[in-house]
Amino acid sequence: MPTSSTTDSAKSSSGGVQSLERAFDLLERMADAGGEVGLSELSASSGLPLPTIHRLMRTLVACGYVRQQSNRRYALGPRLIRLGESSARLLGTWARPHLARLVEETGETANMALLDGDEVVYVAQVPSKHSMRMFTEVGRRVLPHSTGVGKALLAGFPDAEVRALLARTGMPAATDRTITTPEGFLAALEEVRNTGYAVDDNEQEIGVRCLAVPVPDSPTAAAVSISGPAGRVTESATERIVPVLQQVARELSEALSHPGGTRA
Repeated sequence: MPTSSTTDSAKSSSGGVQSLERAFDLLERMADAGGEVGLSELSASSGLPLPTIHRLMRTLVACGYVRQQSNRRYALGPRLIRLGESSARLLGTWARPHLARLVEETGETANMALLDGDEVVYVAQVPSKHSMRMFTEVGRRVLPHSTGVGKALLAGFPDAEVRALLARTGMPAATDRTITTPEGFLAALEEVRNTGYAVDDNEQEIGVRCLAVPVPDSPTAAAVSISGPAGRVTESATERIVPVLQQVARELSEALSHPGGTRA
C-alpha cells in the first residue's frame, strides 16, 4: 500500500507541516529579539534542540531569509524585505473599508499606521469629505513621540523598551506642544493605557488634533486614527469618536486574522 511521503511526526497536531511551523516561529523569535540572535538563544526561547535549530537555520540561510554574520550569530535576511513590503500594501488594502467607515461616522480623515523599526509608517488613509481636511501621504514616516498613532503603538511596550527607542531617535519638537522628555512621554503612555486611546493635541502640527487606538491582537503593532482641525476634533467630539475608533479597531483585528473570510 502506498504511504504519504510526509510522516506523521513531521506534521503538527493541527495538520500543518511541523518544520514549516518551527521555521516561521524561529523567524518571529528573531524579530522579537531585534533581528539578530545566536543558536543558543533560540534554543533557550523555543525549547528546540540545537541540531534541529541548526538544520532549520541552514535552510533559511540558503533561501535568503536569514544570513549568518561574521560573529556566527544569525540575522534576518534581506529577502524578507520584499515580503514585508508586499504584506504592508495588502494590510492597507484590507484596512481601507474600515477606514471608510470611520470617515462616514466621524467625518474626519482616517489613517492606519504601523511601527516599523523605530518609526511610524502610514500604510493606509481615507480622506475626510470636508473641504478643510488633514492629509498624510501613505508611506510617510514620522517619529512616534509626536503622534497619536505613535503613542497608541508604544503604549503596549514596556517602559524600558520605550526609553531605549527614544534614546535612539531623540525627541525633536515638531511644535511647541510636542512632548520632548522621556518622562513626559511615558506619562502620556500611561494615560493611553488608562483611557484606551491616545491624543495628539497640536503636537505634530499646530491646529490639528488626532485620536488613535491600537489594533488589538494585530500580527504586527498597528493603530488606527482620525485627524482633523482642532476646532472640530474637540473634547466633546472625542467622547463620540473614541468608541467608534475602538469598535473599528476590533473589527479590523478580526479581518486581519481572517482576511479571506475563510481558513484552509
